[in-house]
Amino acid sequence: MKRNSRQLLTLLCAFAALTTFGCSSMKTPATAELAVSKAAVDNAAGAGAAEFAPLEMRSAREKLANANKAMAAKNYELANDLATQAEADAKLAHGKANSAKAQKASAALQDDIRVLREELIRSRK
Repeated sequence: MKRNSRQLLTLLCAFAALTTFGCSSMKTPATAELAVSKAAVDNAAGAGAAEFAPLEMRSAREKLANANKAMAAKNYELANDLATQAEADAKLAHGKANSAKAQKASAALQDDIRVLREELIRSRK
């Protein structure tokens, strides 16, 4: 019986926490989400996303700027949504930049291999 009471109490506490978080999330500033989004945009920029994924990077920056404006206007729900979208765009830009750099490195490596093969063939003659 004591075990069931403990499980019930744990379940009620979890429900209360979820209810409190769910009700308060739209009324409180989305500062954490903005910080995460800014970090994602900064990471993407550092990875060269402006060069390799300019459209996605521009979209991420615009959405982050609009999220900051919504935050200043105390429209926390919109700020949160825009920050989440900015983070997604930044992660996509980061991924595209990494992919483009890997393809570039692969092409350079393939060229080096081709040159080495040609030199090896010449040296055998």
